[in-house]
Amino acid sequence: MKHYPNHLDLNPAMHASGSVRLPGSKSISNRTLLLAALCQGSTRICDLLASDDTHVMLMALQKLGVKWEQEGESRNYLVHGASGAFPNHEADLFMGNAGTAIRPLTAALAVMGGDYTLHGVPRMHERPIGDLVEALNAAGTRIEYTGEDGYPPLRIRRGHIHADRMRVRGNVSSQFLTALLMAAPLMARTHAVTIEVVGELISKPYIEITLNLMRRFGVEVHRQDWQSFTIKPGQHYTSPGTIHVEGDASSASYFLAAGAIAGGPVRVEGVGRDSIQGDVRFVEALEQMGASITLGDNWIEAQGGATLRAIDADFNHIPDAAMTIAVAALFADGTSTLRNIGSWRVKETDRIAAMATELRKLGATVEEGADYLRITPPAQLQPAAIDTYDDHRMAMCFSLASLDGAARRGVKVRINDPKCVAKTFPEYFDAFGRIAQHRPL
Repeated sequence: MKHYPNHLDLNPAMHASGSVRLPGSKSISNRTLLLAALCQGSTRICDLLASDDTHVMLMALQKLGVKWEQEGESRNYLVHGASGAFPNHEADLFMGNAGTAIRPLTAALAVMGGDYTLHGVPRMHERPIGDLVEALNAAGTRIEYTGEDGYPPLRIRRGHIHADRMRVRGNVSSQFLTALLMAAPLMARTHAVTIEVVGELISKPYIEITLNLMRRFGVEVHRQDWQSFTIKPGQHYTSPGTIHVEGDASSASYFLAAGAIAGGPVRVEGVGRDSIQGDVRFVEALEQMGASITLGDNWIEAQGGATLRAIDADFNHIPDAAMTIAVAALFADGTSTLRNIGSWRVKETDRIAAMATELRKLGATVEEGADYLRITPPAQLQPAAIDTYDDHRMAMCFSLASLDGAARRGVKVRINDPKCVAKTFPEYFDAFGRIAQHRPL
């Protein structure tokens, strides 16, 4: 395991340029692991993300009796599918703070039935899962809360599936719908299963990732607008043989923003114009702010130079990558507003509150709403010690405050508890250090 200090000091950097090879996508990695475990046949997964969240999923699958092997020291794994029924019908599963692991796994285990407990770190027990549990129990599964109603920890017992139509709210987390979609083929043995979305569906690009990967594993989903999804009977997950995990588009946002803020060019490799990840649309926001963006098949490059323009935009479609825009707004020529980001409230921390608090430390004027942030940069940034709230994206975002932009100079930034980046990008600060050219103090 990589060693991290209690805090990390980032000195001001006058320029950012170079290239970064991205780690694998967390969203794709954990979905692929679960689908490979559920399918018929063995699947070779190449370039799997090495992080806390994928480790949690791998250990859970191992406890459930799914066999897998890592190829030497590489990031390639061979997963032997369990053909829709895990060998072990009893297990106590620690899920850390990995929403991409606990939510789909809860649905799959509830449909299979058995005697399972799922729990995680204290913050996981504050992250809602009630909408998913209600949808599953209404269909005949038997999930119980062992702590506060609506939140993990959970106890799953054997139920009796009797419904062919399910309903789930779409405005809290798209992971609830993803979980139901991935488990639906296990329910649709003899009749079709339809999942209806109640209200607005947030983070639609993440559902597109789910549907794309399900298709790769042989299951087609009929989508009617974004309101209902139908899985026809008799479909089974089957191995695609080999599947490659794209570079993480959310992680790409920090380096592309660095290129936009501090000159560039900065290129990220492992994700490009044909990505199945919605977060590649982050570059559209950077272009609105004045950055020059170039896309290749498997790379994206960002270049800046002029003062960034303030932005007023809806970020419902890219909530994770939108956090990077909040820090980039420190280098803009006026007040920026990030709208429709209410899902930030139920992430690894309350990201709206956390972001507002830490931006103010750097001198920004911040207005915080239920589902928006309004950020006015100061004339000059102030050095600050940034608290990270055990949230990987807080740590990575605020590294950008050390960069020199055209509008204002970067400052010395202390990142407290930098080990939180291990959740998705253990080598982040090494990669950031390679593109940031420090100015003499």
